[in-house]
Amino acid sequence: MLWGTRKLLLRVHLQFEMSKDPTGGIESRSFSPGLNRRQFLGNVGGGIGAIALAKILSEENLLSASSSIGGSQADPFDRMVPHFKPKVKRVIYLFMHGGPSHVDLFDPKPDLIKYAGQPLPESFGSVMTRRKVAQNPLLPPVKPFRRRGKSGIEISDFLPHMASVADELCVMRSCHGDSVNHPQSVYQMNTGSILMGRPSLGSWVSYGLGSSNQDMPAFVVMPDPEGGLKGGPPAWGSGYLPASYQGTTMRPGANPILNLIPPAQVSESQQRSTLDLIQKLNTEHFKNRDYDDSLAARVRSYELAYRMQSAAPDIVDVSSESKSTLKLYGIGEEPTDEFGTRCLLARRMVERGVRFVQLYSGGTLGWDAHKDVKENHTTYCAKTDKPVAGLIQDLKLRGLLDDTLVIWGGEFGRMPMSEKGTGRDHNPWGYSVVFAGGGVKGGMTYGATDAVGLRAETDPVHVHDLHATILHLLGLDHERLTYMHNGREQRLTDVAGKVVRGILS
Repeated sequence: MLWGTRKLLLRVHLQFEMSKDPTGGIESRSFSPGLNRRQFLGNVGGGIGAIALAKILSEENLLSASSSIGGSQADPFDRMVPHFKPKVKRVIYLFMHGGPSHVDLFDPKPDLIKYAGQPLPESFGSVMTRRKVAQNPLLPPVKPFRRRGKSGIEISDFLPHMASVADELCVMRSCHGDSVNHPQSVYQMNTGSILMGRPSLGSWVSYGLGSSNQDMPAFVVMPDPEGGLKGGPPAWGSGYLPASYQGTTMRPGANPILNLIPPAQVSESQQRSTLDLIQKLNTEHFKNRDYDDSLAARVRSYELAYRMQSAAPDIVDVSSESKSTLKLYGIGEEPTDEFGTRCLLARRMVERGVRFVQLYSGGTLGWDAHKDVKENHTTYCAKTDKPVAGLIQDLKLRGLLDDTLVIWGGEFGRMPMSEKGTGRDHNPWGYSVVFAGGGVKGGMTYGATDAVGLRAETDPVHVHDLHATILHLLGLDHERLTYMHNGREQRLTDVAGKVVRGILS
């Protein structure tokens, strides 16, 4: 519609020629030959309507700058105006891949201790599990819970460092999703759907707000070096949104993005000339063809990569950080060095304008504690606990926590029943997600699972509600953040979702 409006305005403009007055050189307006009065009035009327339409769309935040290529898509590097005043400017999402056990970390259940070794009471009804563990005996918490901070939030001894920042944490104990399998649940927590191919949360944020730093992508992902995510890169993909909004993967070290640095024999002027030629050829290519999203994204990636050649290496160079800061994240120590480094990089990225940073903890198996919760969670808590607490403390010391949202959580939780004696199976029916930072109340818990931690019972928070709340904190109305696809205005929260206002500060 907007492209048609532009063509109409252009047509009126071209038919309204300027000519020189032969006597005084003063410009006078004349109509092009062949334009009769009826045509002129029709075109002018349409033009006035188009101007009014453009103003309305602009006021509704629906009109954005067009891409320099193709002319029919918004430039992903344009900064957009949020729907309302945001409480936070940026997000750091710490994704614990594999499914951390809420009943062993953030959701104490005295009844699990009281009835340990006994079967799940029949009053809980049938339970959908992957491995038919519903008949297995209840497994008590592996480590004790203690009240932490002034708020008295109960947190497990698995997480002594996160416990030290308990008064900054908002623990949502009543989250729930729709699938017992890893890939579907990873997709749902990231894209709102158990189906592959939908836009990720980070992509929606990039689409809704644009970038605040032209030299860096709006959405950065740092996978765990241990191995692949169950479900793979579609978890941070752009789905049916323009390809430019997908997450950009980065890693620590001198070469954070593969193939970013040009060969030594290629000078900066040669590289710039090459990019200019590519831009010119692609512009010609677009003239007589429909908008090609993939090609446009590729061209933008060339330009972004060119700008990132100086910005990205500086971000991943932590040599300028003080010893006390490195110690805060556990950098230079085992086993916290690797995850701590990525947490520090996340802070450096949001400092420089990256809007959405996502870190994954856990490779192919990760927090998937089927065999032994104590062994598994001891390993992964030891790697992540100190860096997560360090990140929250560092953000607060630098005055960034007030407008940064930190999220901690996995794709689901674990069952209260045992598996293989000392492990737990997947549980999407009730689990915990932790928020910290701007816009949310610190030192509180929200909602509750049932007596044994099986299902969300009090103030349940579906994944759609979780996403609606995150967007709300960024100043985005989840019902208005839409994209036309397959004849329907699609959105992250589909046809559901409500903001969890009980946690908002």
